[in-house]
Amino acid sequence: MGKKKRLNARFMRNLEGTLFIAPWLIGFIVFLGFPLVFSLYMSFHSVKILPTRMSYEFVGLKYYREILFGSSAFYDELIPFFQEVVIMIPVILIFSLLIAILLNQKLRGRFLFRGIFFLPVIFTTGYVLTEFVNQGEGSLGFLERFALGSYLDAFLGDSSWAKPVKEVLNRFVLVLWYSGVQILIFLAGRQTISVSAYESARIDGASPWEVFWKITLPAMSPFILLNLIYTVVDMFTFPFNPIISLIGKGNYGYNSSLAWIYFLVIIVFLSLVLWIYSRLNRNQRASRA
Repeated sequence: MGKKKRLNARFMRNLEGTLFIAPWLIGFIVFLGFPLVFSLYMSFHSVKILPTRMSYEFVGLKYYREILFGSSAFYDELIPFFQEVVIMIPVILIFSLLIAILLNQKLRGRFLFRGIFFLPVIFTTGYVLTEFVNQGEGSLGFLERFALGSYLDAFLGDSSWAKPVKEVLNRFVLVLWYSGVQILIFLAGRQTISVSAYESARIDGASPWEVFWKITLPAMSPFILLNLIYTVVDMFTFPFNPIISLIGKGNYGYNSSLAWIYFLVIIVFLSLVLWIYSRLNRNQRASRA
């Protein structure tokens, strides 16, 4: 009898959980799941729009071979943007972490400052962000032209990284504006660290630099991972992403193939980043032990 009651209670909990996620699950299947499957189907077909219907002619891997081996257009856009992303991700994470630590201090108007750092995420999106760049906003201005410009030219020269670095500088302020969500996550993570840990460290004579490396940074490790994943995905959907602009220049089958190839590139890059992060985190724990 008691076992039957436990089974009934477990069934009711599972049923409640299923009912709670049912709206999201239905929405995912209808608005995302079906389009994804249909897009994969179209990537293997030549799609033609007729007056009364859509025609599908199976072409197999034709579009995939054309994108990967038949033309360099995909690589010409992907490689420079990939280099920009490699530069922007550490900049955003380091900047967000430092600002979150500063905003966690007990200072006057800290709620106002937190809002100031988050508001650009709301306002500078889509067309607004594009107009900012078209009007010459978002760059370092004087610092870029007279201070960093000469040093970059001397240091990078004609290397393949010169152009991506300059592109990041041209949109440097906008990149920092895109750090609002990361700052919010780091701020929440910083507030999970017990105050007693810092008090014990100060009693033991630890310097602020030692406190940061021995307490703050290890405790923020899960939030760094979360922000790393978010930033990677966010950068690959950046409004100035040249790959997204390529999608739409061919037919439906070609566009679907390009979108799926780009999706796989994101998955591979994200897996590589997570692998590197896990190795660094493992080595850090081993060195502390």
